[in-house]
Amino acid sequence: MNNHQESVTVVVVDDHAIFRSGLRADLDGRIAVLAEAAGVEEAIAVIHEHLPQVVLLDVHLPGGSGGGGAEVIAGCAGLLAETQFLALSVSDAAEDVVTVIRAGARGYVTKTISGAEISAAVLRIASGDAVFSPRLAGFVLDAFGTAAVASVDSELDRLSARELEVMRLIARGYSYKEVAKELFISIKTVESHVSAVLRKLQLSSRHELTRWAAERRLL
Repeated sequence: MNNHQESVTVVVVDDHAIFRSGLRADLDGRIAVLAEAAGVEEAIAVIHEHLPQVVLLDVHLPGGSGGGGAEVIAGCAGLLAETQFLALSVSDAAEDVVTVIRAGARGYVTKTISGAEISAAVLRIASGDAVFSPRLAGFVLDAFGTAAVASVDSELDRLSARELEVMRLIARGYSYKEVAKELFISIKTVESHVSAVLRKLQLSSRHELTRWAAERRLL
């Protein structure tokens, strides 16, 4: 891309203001940030208002019905021909990647990459390419090309977006109280979600759930 071409327009969606400002500063001069958003509802509204070419989208966002970045993409389904979504996360967990790619994201990168790398990813996404962090590329090929991961997808499909969030935290050793605080829900609601997860996955305890998640690289 040369200096005579127009900038690629971007909306940055992340619930941490310091990350948004740092990311904005790191993007190179060929990328114009039109707006920022911090939660699901705000993101959907801002994206519809500005119609950017690319949305830099955090996978885990507050608000909405608990679907995070995937819920934002779903809320912008009518714009997918014009706007591309590049998912950003500190996580490279299987269900995070599969969920947002299935929702319609064109790429997924972890937040450990450099400003130059994220700028290059934005430009590639805008031109129609799919972009993944090197660590994730092999996994993405596996996830969408092998029966083994398709089986995991099938099991994860039984769970709602909120149940996935609860499952991940419980499997990582969070207490019910800690999960409730993290997701801004009541302990009773956490207990209800855990019961539903165990029932749907045909597991009998937290220990079995942790082992199940670890075997499937979901932690």
